[in-house]
This record gives sequence, C-alpha cells and structure tokens, in this order.
Amino acid sequence: MKYYLLLFFFAYVVLTMLLPRWRMKRATGQEVFVVPRDDSAQGFIGRMFKLLFGLAFVVLAIHAFAPQWEPYLLPAEYLVRPSAQWAGLALLHFSLIMVLVAQAQMARSWRVGFDENAKTELVQGGLFRYSRNPVFVGMLLTMLGLFLVLPNALTLLAAALTWMVLEIQVRMEEAYLLKAHGEAYSAYMKQVRRWF
Repeated sequence: MKYYLLLFFFAYVVLTMLLPRWRMKRATGQEVFVVPRDDSAQGFIGRMFKLLFGLAFVVLAIHAFAPQWEPYLLPAEYLVRPSAQWAGLALLHFSLIMVLVAQAQMARSWRVGFDENAKTELVQGGLFRYSRNPVFVGMLLTMLGLFLVLPNALTLLAAALTWMVLEIQVRMEEAYLLKAHGEAYSAYMKQVRRWF
C-alpha cells in the first residue's frame, strides 16, 4: 500500500490539476491557473496550496522509501487501526471522484484562482446544488483521508492548514462571485450552504 498511496497522489494531481488545465487551454485558449505570483492574498493562498501538496508528497515518499524516518513524523500509533485506514482509503477515492465530477460540472467555468476581469458562468447544478464549493470539500476530504491512513503530526498539520486556507480562499471567491454575478449569486448563497 505504501507505493500505492504515492501513486494515488501523483494521479490525483495529474487528474485534478494538470489534465484539466491542459484540456481547458486546448478548448478555450485561455490559461485557467490564474493565481498571481505576487504578495497578494490570492498569491499567498496559491503558495500555501503548493506547500500543502508538497508536504503530502514528502510524507508519502518517506512512508514508501524511508520508513526508518517515520518516527520523526510523530506518528499517532493509537490511531493506527485497519478500520481507520480502510475508511481513509475510501475517503481518498471518494474525494477524487467528487473533485473530478465537480470539475466536469463546472465545465468552462473551472479555474484555479479567480480573475477579476474574466466572466464565467455561475454553476448551480449537479454537486453545486448541495455545496457551493464541492471541489474544495473534496480537497479537504483528501487531506482527512490521508490523515486516517497515515496518522501523524504532518498529516494532521496538512489537514488543519488545508481547512484554514480553504476558509480564506472561499471567502475571497465569494466576494468575487458577488461582484461578478450580483443578485444571482446572493440568491444562490441563501439556497445552498458554503460547504455541505
């Protein structure tokens, strides 16, 4: 399973980030990674996401190739249970499917970050009938699943920081969407919860 987890996370990044980016660029000619590389709040959030996924890869690489270093990750041995690990694996796979379905439902409105000058369609169907942010819910479930499979200080930190970063990102996107879609988004906010 140790190699499988590393391959799973690699496939996760390819399927949820790189492949959709390539597909959208090919279909629209537009760049969908619109996170600035500056010291703005959005730029900071972008760097935090890279750090969190990098942290996950470090933990998985240690688990796969250097298990003698795992004690330095401060494992929570009392949480290591087959039932928790199976639940974590199920959550990892469920979250991947959730992110992929939500991205497909967003179609050409999918972006990483937001461009104040771009106008995209407001998606309210599919998973977006139950959550205003199903992609982010999926990402959070991914980190929670990783913690259940490999309970240690770094996976707990990654899950907690993911939650905090997503809370900030969602509020920034809500302000942008209110400005971009006005009353339509305001009504949507009243009908559908932020998370689930």
